[in-house]
Amino acid sequence: MAKEKNTKPASKKDAGKPNYRRYIRIFWFLVALPIVGIITIISAVVLFADLPDIEALQNPKSNLASVVYANDGSKEIGRFYAENRVNVRYKDIDKDLIDALIATEDARYLDHSGIDAKGLLRVLVKTVIGGNMSSGGGSTITQQLAKMQFHNVKDLSLWQRSYQKLKEWIIAVRLERLYTKEEIMTMYLNKFDFIHSAVGIKSAAKVYFNATPDSLKVEEAAMLVGMCQNPSLWNPVGRADTAKHRRNVVMSQMVKYGYITQKQYDSLKVLPLRINYHPEDHNEGLATYFREYLRENFLKKWCSEHLKPDGKPYDLYRDGLRIYTTIDPKMQKYAEEAVAQHMKELQATFFERCKNKKNAPFSWRVSKDEIAQIMNQGMKRSDRYKGMKKAGASDEEIEKVFNTKIPMTVFAWNGDRDTVFSPMDSIRYYKSFLQTGFMAMDPQTGYIRAWVGGIDFHHFKYDHVKESRRQVGSTFKPFVYALAIQEGWSPCDRIANVRTCIPTPSGVDWCPDNSDNKHNGEMMTMKRALALSMNYVTTQIMKQFGPEAVIQFVRRIGITSPLDPVPSLCLGSADISLYEMVGANSTFANKGTWIEPTFVTRIEDKNGKVLADFIPKREEAMSEDKAYLMANLLKGVVDHGTGVRLRYKFKLTNPIAGKTGTTQNNSDGWFIGLTPELTGGAWVGAEDRSVHFDQTSEGQGASMALPIWAIFMQKVYADKTLKVGKGDFEKPNKKIMMELDCKQADEDPPDIFDPNDDPFDDFDGGL
Repeated sequence: MAKEKNTKPASKKDAGKPNYRRYIRIFWFLVALPIVGIITIISAVVLFADLPDIEALQNPKSNLASVVYANDGSKEIGRFYAENRVNVRYKDIDKDLIDALIATEDARYLDHSGIDAKGLLRVLVKTVIGGNMSSGGGSTITQQLAKMQFHNVKDLSLWQRSYQKLKEWIIAVRLERLYTKEEIMTMYLNKFDFIHSAVGIKSAAKVYFNATPDSLKVEEAAMLVGMCQNPSLWNPVGRADTAKHRRNVVMSQMVKYGYITQKQYDSLKVLPLRINYHPEDHNEGLATYFREYLRENFLKKWCSEHLKPDGKPYDLYRDGLRIYTTIDPKMQKYAEEAVAQHMKELQATFFERCKNKKNAPFSWRVSKDEIAQIMNQGMKRSDRYKGMKKAGASDEEIEKVFNTKIPMTVFAWNGDRDTVFSPMDSIRYYKSFLQTGFMAMDPQTGYIRAWVGGIDFHHFKYDHVKESRRQVGSTFKPFVYALAIQEGWSPCDRIANVRTCIPTPSGVDWCPDNSDNKHNGEMMTMKRALALSMNYVTTQIMKQFGPEAVIQFVRRIGITSPLDPVPSLCLGSADISLYEMVGANSTFANKGTWIEPTFVTRIEDKNGKVLADFIPKREEAMSEDKAYLMANLLKGVVDHGTGVRLRYKFKLTNPIAGKTGTTQNNSDGWFIGLTPELTGGAWVGAEDRSVHFDQTSEGQGASMALPIWAIFMQKVYADKTLKVGKGDFEKPNKKIMMELDCKQADEDPPDIFDPNDDPFDDFDGGL
């Protein structure tokens, strides 16, 4: 028999009561649904979204600038980068910067695990529901790092932004598990782009305040932190007033959370921004020519030839290499100052002389057809011409453009000036400038201490230290004399200063003349002949040994430029770089051992691992006693010869060896100076050899180049921190069997040196 259903009605007592169980079930369903939904969505994101794996989180990719350091290993002299970022350690970040960032961006940073629940609730209630857009965002510093590091995408839809936010939450939680709070803070500050090519806090501190992250003042730290909300809006360079307002907001937050007092805030908020703006610009800063040579001719090649652990070549602009150079920042500064001081004065003199030239700036010897050819070549080498040719412009169209006046900014020693020139006018104008190169090195180590490749890197990119080769004139003569000394000749051997001819394969004898007839026919010692730069005596030595022997000798002291085995080589007909000339002459100051001029000591990776060490090449080119004899010969140039103005004009009284040089028509002026601790050289001349002084008194090496070396050494000696001594060249242990002083009457210097009547102004013995 089937069981009957219970059809007993509810009691009157229960009939009026609501069904709470039902409401409770509905309530918990409504509560659980979003939680389950969020968990489901997050799980789906974790499972299917494109999230970085653990390895990517532990080794996030970033573009790190390669940094060039000076010889002390601490001072930066340049960077090469895709992004101007150099990482800094937490301990090197000022505490005020950390406090300001926490107070402004994430007050509960030290308490949460990547997601700030209270912050999210505030956003929900005040921003979403209440519509208060000033209530702040809910992103923690860790979330902001996640966004910068992996998902910094703009112009997203509402759904895309929500989806990205979920991904940021997940990444933030993972980051908090992998890194300490200090490490996350450091990563954030190293990653943030402060605009104006200042990526990361180290670059920002330098660009905006010329400071380091550990030396920022409270108000400076607050300004930089203020930029983190919106660097373009709170830009201190373009929007100083708004940046100051934002800085004060940050400091008020620091008061709110107890990092500074109200009294401190009241005194700091009235201060101006005091920006010390130093934008990163490859055209500016210390050692611009050196940095460009280092980048273009050395580091690019090194990177292409060396592989990372992953098998790829090193990237100079992204791998954060550390390049340690030999450049001394103080000496480099003094070298650049010496170049600027002398060249500005020399250029003014040259412009004055050009006023009387109908072909200015070209020599009166240059014909109109030759000038037209020079100008046409200058036009064809210009970027404007190449661009128009590439675009398909006709010769007539190009000529019209190049002869049409337009507004432009041109270089001037008193500062760039605005003018109206045609492009052809500007080519002629720039050809009127005298260029220069200067280099100084330690002859004992081979380390280059200063490198100035020209007068202004922004306008004249070509390097005149290593890239340029110019005719060396009489600065080549010491190499000829050194060969004779090495073969047993004595500094006091007497030679007739008479015209000498050397036969040539063409059948025409080569018979050079002295630059004047003052001492023709006299018997003079080698020491005096070199001091007065006598061509006749040098020619006799060349005739004795031959060009091939001279070339063999100079190859041993680092001259690698092409050299023709012709008699005129002895008077400096060859084109040689300043880099080679300074290195070769250092042999005489380094006891006969040539040491390769060196400008990089080592390269490290971003973690400090040494990737390469650089040790200079050495070669014993001549004996120590013979090198000492050569130094003694070259001291005569300064004491009694063409370099004598170092004594009476520049008041340098310590032992100095040196040699001046001047080429045909005064196109090139040279001076090489040696002391036991520094060898330096300067070259001066125009881009075109047809642009030069007409008078030898103004165009010789003693006038054009020697003053740069002299001013540089004055500054070096005045700086006691450099510890550059004024001692004499060290005598060899081996007894020297030859006479050095040459006490003959012909060695006596003039009784009186009159600065207004330089006894050597009107000659230099060059070609």
